Amino acid sequence: MKLDFNKQFPKLPSRFINEELCKILTLEDDPLVCLELFNWASQQHRFRHDASTYHVTIKKLGIAKMYQEMDDVVNQLLAVPQIGNEALYNSIIYYFTEARKLTRAVNIFKRMKSSRNLDCRPSIKTYNILLTAMLGRGRNSYINHMYMETMRCLFKQMVDDGIEPDIFSLNSMMKGYVLSLHINDALRVFHQMGVVYKCLPNSFSYDYLVHGLCAQGRTNNAIELFDEMKEKGFALSNKSFNSLVNALALGGEVKEAVNYLWEMIDKHRSVDIITYKTVLDEICRQGRVGEATGLLKEWQEKDLVDGITYRELLHVLEDDFGNSNDRERFRY
Repeated sequence: MKLDFNKQFPKLPSRFINEELCKILTLEDDPLVCLELFNWASQQHRFRHDASTYHVTIKKLGIAKMYQEMDDVVNQLLAVPQIGNEALYNSIIYYFTEARKLTRAVNIFKRMKSSRNLDCRPSIKTYNILLTAMLGRGRNSYINHMYMETMRCLFKQMVDDGIEPDIFSLNSMMKGYVLSLHINDALRVFHQMGVVYKCLPNSFSYDYLVHGLCAQGRTNNAIELFDEMKEKGFALSNKSFNSLVNALALGGEVKEAVNYLWEMIDKHRSVDIITYKTVLDEICRQGRVGEATGLLKEWQEKDLVDGITYRELLHVLEDDFGNSNDRERFRY
């Protein structure tokens, strides 16, 4: 692409300074034009880019997902060690993680750690960007276990460096422990809030734990936390509410599962079809098929399930618990 310099030049004086170029780059919508203008400025006599012009160019390219071009600009920046600040490096780390270049991001982090310039040292924001990236890498518990060890080391390094964890980093650790099936480690972090660390749990803190406890069938612990949530005015998410109802039903505590399901409905939470099916299945397995079909009909009458979902659930009950002699009891 050829840059239309006639269009850009009138906006810049013959001897422009960084602030003037930064303003033009910021206002430019086309990231390619921004890059060309950045490169052109690099070739001008007596002009040297500073952190601001690097920053705006890298952000423009990162937002546009032009990661190779962004990488080239970053390499130019790294060749000039005296230029940089924490915000600039945080943006680089963030866009490298967005590009799934975690190794590259970690190398930038290490550069920040070793920098003699105190303005470049990592902050809580730097650590949170990396923790978020590592959380997004896991696709199953085994992979999450691998990344959880890295997260644990990163968190320890942050604390050792005297950086106070905030609620975001603590919740990230809890979520990581839950995903890697280390629920007791998640509970340990939870109980350190407000004691070891200077922030109290929020709704996400409780939500991760309730979901994790339910996934391990620890419904009594989950209910204790759920009740504590309600006392503090926090609301359980759709995902964790569904997890709680499913876990109770699968544990044979059908009455409690149905009670929490109605509470979900009263609180306008979205009940998914798996939760409906699990509750109905467990009621039928306890030999109460008529109660299950009556409950399903009640859901339909109250418009809690649409026609398609109703027929799907009805067919599941017929297939799993009906036979040629008693299918009629599923009809109304």
